[in-house]
Order: sequence, then structure tokens, then C-alpha cells
Amino acid sequence: MSKLADPIAATAAGPVRREKLARALFRFRQSRLSLLGAAIVALVLFFALLGSVLAPYPDDVRGSVSTAARFLAPSAAHPFGTNEVGQDVLSLTMAGTTVSVLAGFGVVIIGSLLGTLVGAVAGFAGGLVDEALMRFTDLVLTIPSLILAMAIAAALGPGFENMVLAISLSWWPGYARLVRGEVLAAREEVYVTAARAIGASPARVLFRHILPNCLSPIIVKMSLDMGFAILTVAGLGFIGIGVRPPTPEWGTLLSTARSYMPDYWWTAMAPGMAMFLAVFGFNLLGDGLRDVLDPRGRR
Repeated sequence: MSKLADPIAATAAGPVRREKLARALFRFRQSRLSLLGAAIVALVLFFALLGSVLAPYPDDVRGSVSTAARFLAPSAAHPFGTNEVGQDVLSLTMAGTTVSVLAGFGVVIIGSLLGTLVGAVAGFAGGLVDEALMRFTDLVLTIPSLILAMAIAAALGPGFENMVLAISLSWWPGYARLVRGEVLAAREEVYVTAARAIGASPARVLFRHILPNCLSPIIVKMSLDMGFAILTVAGLGFIGIGVRPPTPEWGTLLSTARSYMPDYWWTAMAPGMAMFLAVFGFNLLGDGLRDVLDPRGRR
């Protein structure tokens, strides 16, 4: 009987999943702001992948200098002007998208993995393990994330990998608290009791049954955190701890441009606008995903 039931259940699950997906897409399309956010994010990701290739002045991206063209105002040849060494600001901004967005993705992925592991173990184990892990999480939360990231980055030294690691080590506590709450609620569900009754190991119950049902709020938080991660990456670059020139990055471009404000205002316009659009787009997309994946968040 059970052998016959399995194919029937598998056959019925396909239309159900397609119907849920269709409803989710319908809810997402109902929000114009969510569609705008998705379009902006798609544009940002496009330039993150191909910005260096499509830059109108690729030699400027590689660090070439043209003192005769320094501080040219915006024109048809240079839509956002040139900087103090004659490099095209638009080309630098397009190439800097790769570093800023990849760093943001790295921070969110590493931070979410660390936080999910800590929160899942704390919520599932309970008792002294939960108490110890959550008190350590609270301790990390008492330190402002940017200050902690600055301290870790200064200790590790400049560089892309060190910057991402430094921010990630200050980013995980939010995920730990979120996942712990979800696991505490999920471990009392009937399917968890059934899994334990058939002899499933604690690790299998946690990673095979509980965590997959907690993914929706994690994905929503990751999408909302992308904008803040990009801002934090730019903040470290702005104060000189992150990626160093000549590698283009939005924060370092703004840091260099501030010395020439307001006379040569165009040197800060392109990286500032790019940062604004990226953060704005990811926030709108995150709101749309929250409506689709976590309807309880709308209440």
C-alpha cells in the first residue's frame, strides 16, 4: 500500500508546487515597486558581471593616467566627467560595481551561513548550549557592527578577502537570532515529532526537516541585507580600510572625490548614484520577496 501511495503523492505534489509558484508570482507582480526593485537589481547584477568589459574607457579601469584630461566636466565623451588623474568616472563606476556587489554577496552569504548554524544549534539543542550561544550573540550585538568590522579589518589588513571576512564576522548575529526563533517554533511541529518517532537522528531532524521549513525568512532577510552590506563595504572603502586603489570600488571613489568637492562635484555623482540605486533596488526587491515568501511579515 505504501509503495502505491508514494508515486501518487509524488504525482500530486507537482501541480501543487506549480500552483503555489503561480500564486507567488502573481502576488509579486501585483506590486509595481517590487517589479521596479527587481529591474534595478537585474541592472546592477548585469553591470556587476559585465561592467569592466562594457566600460567605455577600459584603460582607465586598469589604472592609466592622462593629466591633460583631468577634471573634464560632463560631456558626450565623458558623461560623468573625469577625475583628478584624467580617468573616466563612468568607467570606474561601472567597473567598481563588480567589487561592491560581489563583496556584498560575500558578506551576506558568509554571515547568513554562520548565523544560521549558530541559531539552529542553539534553538534545537536548548538548555546550556542555547544559553551560551545566545549570550555570546548578545555580546557581539552590543558592539556596533561597523566599529567591529573596522577593528577586524584593521587587524587583518587591507584587501578584498579580508574586508569581506571582517564584515561577515560582524554580520551573523541577526541571522542567529532569527533562525533560533524559527527553530524554536518549528521543533514543536507534528512533522518533527513524526521524524523523531521513526528514528531520525537529531542532525537529520534539524538539517533535513526543520531548516528547510525556515528558509523563507532567511531569504527575505538576505535580500534586505544586501543593500546594507553594500553600504558597509563602501564605508570601509571610504575610510581606507577596504579595497585600495587602483582597484575601483564605490567607497574608495567617493573617498577620493570628497577632496575636490564642491568644485568638481561630478567626480562623486556617478558612484553616489550607483550606490543609491543598488541599495534602493535591493530594498524594494526584499519587500516584494517578503510578501511572497513570508506573508506573516506584512502584518
